[in-house]
Amino acid sequence: MAATPPPLALDIPAPDFRLKGTDGRTYALDEVAGANGTVIVFICNHCPYVVAVIDRLVADASALMAEGIGFAAICSNDAEAYPADSFEAMQRFARAHAFPFPYLHDEGQSVARAYGAVCTPDFFGYDARRRLKYRGRLDEGRTSPPPPGARRELMDAMRAIAANGEAPPGQVPSIGCSIKWKPAA
Repeated sequence: MAATPPPLALDIPAPDFRLKGTDGRTYALDEVAGANGTVIVFICNHCPYVVAVIDRLVADASALMAEGIGFAAICSNDAEAYPADSFEAMQRFARAHAFPFPYLHDEGQSVARAYGAVCTPDFFGYDARRRLKYRGRLDEGRTSPPPPGARRELMDAMRAIAANGEAPPGQVPSIGCSIKWKPAA
């Protein structure tokens, strides 16, 4: 079932984290943040919404990173209930799509909760001071490509944030599979 994030107050600080990456390193927010802004996106390996956008996401991330905008993806799904989102599967997914950014494992799901993430993909765009300025989508594509001439919404927003500290108005929430939460203890 598709999920859409609720409206989130902008200008809140990015929650810090320390998570293991698919490359074996551990990353904190400071290590993935860029001088001109930062994107944190919650994804997983099996969601059809993620699979449909992953190549465009990688291309846009590469372009943004070249412009001084940091980028990291986080998988927070319950890997026990969804083995397609295990750490080993994350490693294969990152290699298969040549991720230029860290792909991080939020095994305890505390980072997803701190960010208020609800779906995959779920995009959080921060300014240079790490204040939330964008909570939207990559583009108009869902499980199929966007229509010809569609805006590159995340790209446009992050470039505006880098230039003047603010995202364009009219942010459209992302839509995707719900995060697969672990049963409450």
